[in-house]
Amino acid sequence: MRALNFYSSTYHSQLVCRRKTCTIRLGDKTHKYAEGDIVWVTVGKRFAPKKKIYTAAIDRVLVKPIAQLTVDDLQGENPDIISVEDLVGFLQSIYGKTLTPGDTVTVIYFSEIIE
Repeated sequence: MRALNFYSSTYHSQLVCRRKTCTIRLGDKTHKYAEGDIVWVTVGKRFAPKKKIYTAAIDRVLVKPIAQLTVDDLQGENPDIISVEDLVGFLQSIYGKTLTPGDTVTVIYFSEIIE
């Protein structure tokens, strides 16, 4: 089983209350995630223990430049982000590198599987 892991503690509360419906990852991640995949949604730092929040199905995987992200993409990533510029700043803080609107990202939409 693959995991869709989130490093930032910012995401923990959004995942627990189910406000986060997608993740935006830098680069093309289609080799790693595909529509229909079942994944564990987890939170934890790299090379450290992870906490499983729930099991999810990947509903949609889109690859596009940052400049082409939609309001749904932004809101699904983080309901507090309202512009592409806000997202670029947020992603730069996570990835620790300068990004441009032309950089490629993968938008992964997921939904909880109720067991």
